[in-house]
Amino acid sequence: MAKCDACGTHILWGAVREGDFTYCGENCRAKGVTQRVVQQLPDDVLDEAIAEVHQGECPQCGGPGPVDMHTSHRVWSVLVMTSWSDHPQLCCRSCAVKAKLFSTAFSGVLGWWGFPFGLIITPIQIGRNLVGLATGPDPEVPSAELRKLVSLQVGANVLREVERRRRQQPESPVFEDE
Repeated sequence: MAKCDACGTHILWGAVREGDFTYCGENCRAKGVTQRVVQQLPDDVLDEAIAEVHQGECPQCGGPGPVDMHTSHRVWSVLVMTSWSDHPQLCCRSCAVKAKLFSTAFSGVLGWWGFPFGLIITPIQIGRNLVGLATGPDPEVPSAELRKLVSLQVGANVLREVERRRRQQPESPVFEDE
C-alpha cells in the first residue's frame, strides 16, 4: 500500500505520481512540490519570514503578537451520528482563548446527543480545549506548526513568482537558416 509523501496517509487507490513521489491527491501533490522548493531555500530567508509572522499583528483581531498556530476542538452529535473536528488557526493568544472557549461551550451543548461516540468523544474534545487553554505554544519561540505553515507559504510564493516570470519571458525567436 502506497503512502502519501506530503501528508503521510495510506493510499488505497487514486494515487497521483510525480517522478519518485506519490501523493493522495492534487492538493498534496502541490504541497509536495512546495515542500521540495522550501528544502532548497536558505535557512535565514525562512527564519526571517517566520519571525516576521510570529512577531506581527494577529490576522484575526489586528492586535499585537506573538502570533502562532492554535487549535480548538469541537464535537456535535445527533442520535447515532457523531462528528468531531480540529480547527487550527493563526492568531494571538487572546483570539485562541476565545476560540477554545467557544469550542468548549459548543461541544458541551451539542456533543453529548449521540450514542455511543458522543458520550465518549465529548469529554475528550473538551479536555483537549482545557489543556490548550492552560498551556499553548511558547510565546518566545515559533511552534513547529507555525514554522511549517510559513515555510509552505514562502515556498508557494516562490513558485508563483517563478511561474509569473516564466509567463512574462518572451518566447525565444526562431531563426531560419538562409
